[in-house]
Amino acid sequence: MSLEFLQGAQEAFLAWYAAYPVLVGLGYFGVFTLMTALCLPGATPLLLLGGASFGLAWGSVLATLASTTGASLTMLAARHLMRQRVESRFAERLQRLNQGLQRRGPLYLLSLRLLPVIPFVPLNLASGLTRLPLWTFFWVSALGMLPGTVLYVLAGTQVHRVADLAGWWSASGLAGFFD
Repeated sequence: MSLEFLQGAQEAFLAWYAAYPVLVGLGYFGVFTLMTALCLPGATPLLLLGGASFGLAWGSVLATLASTTGASLTMLAARHLMRQRVESRFAERLQRLNQGLQRRGPLYLLSLRLLPVIPFVPLNLASGLTRLPLWTFFWVSALGMLPGTVLYVLAGTQVHRVADLAGWWSASGLAGFFD
């Protein structure tokens, strides 16, 4: 992923968005949801593109809802379609997750989202094997993933201002986010 690629993608995406805002917004949401649900890589470029194209507020809302919807679909697939395979692969982690959820409820899931001790994909799969209600999983996941999402979307709002990727995450580059 090069800076030139991101800037070129931003220009093309902005042209499509100017011509078809609702369609592009729904397409972005659909692609992001599908990629998350299928556990495919590519969230970072999509988060950056969301910020570059939709801005901080709308980009954060779309990305958060899409990633949470995709995570919920993964959780439901584990619960209803892949139970045996997921249980055998994540038995030890699943036992700890269930214990944590029994002791601390949704706050335990929130802490795992905010401090990703367990990567998101295994956490989504393992959560499908718990008794956690779907709605609780959805809102806690959205809340827990929101800070990281906002940071990446915020970085995406600066794509047009960056001269090179090395300087993007420097102290001066990060300070530019808040101009």
